[in-house]
Amino acid sequence: MSASSESKELLAQQYSQLQALEQVIIDEKHILQQHQPNELLKISEQKNQLLIAIQTLDQQISLNQAFASDKAGKLAQELLEIENLLASCQQKNQVNGQIIAQSQLAVERMKTSLLEGHNRASVTYDNKGKKSGGLSSIGLKA
Repeated sequence: MSASSESKELLAQQYSQLQALEQVIIDEKHILQQHQPNELLKISEQKNQLLIAIQTLDQQISLNQAFASDKAGKLAQELLEIENLLASCQQKNQVNGQIIAQSQLAVERMKTSLLEGHNRASVTYDNKGKKSGGLSSIGLKA
């Protein structure tokens, strides 16, 4: 007995969505490497919409009675392909997360460097001859 065409169609749709997600993640990596913040906002929105569609379909599949009966052995190959594609997406997404984390560290180092340079340039002396300076010249107080 073979799996129902409805079950196969649902899995084909899920596989297609995961392929689209994989491509979005690949595009996201390229955008991150090229430091394109406007494009990153667009691709993030696209990724979010795709993840919502994947979640909706996944819920639909979980409620489908025909799929539940077909799942036990009849769709093993299709499910394995989907699991492999999902693992690939997760791995690529993790790499993108590492790129983002490294970018944030670089921004923090730059910020610290700029503040240190500003602090050195803004050192003054108070009326008692003691060094004073820091962020007070830009309106920040400790």
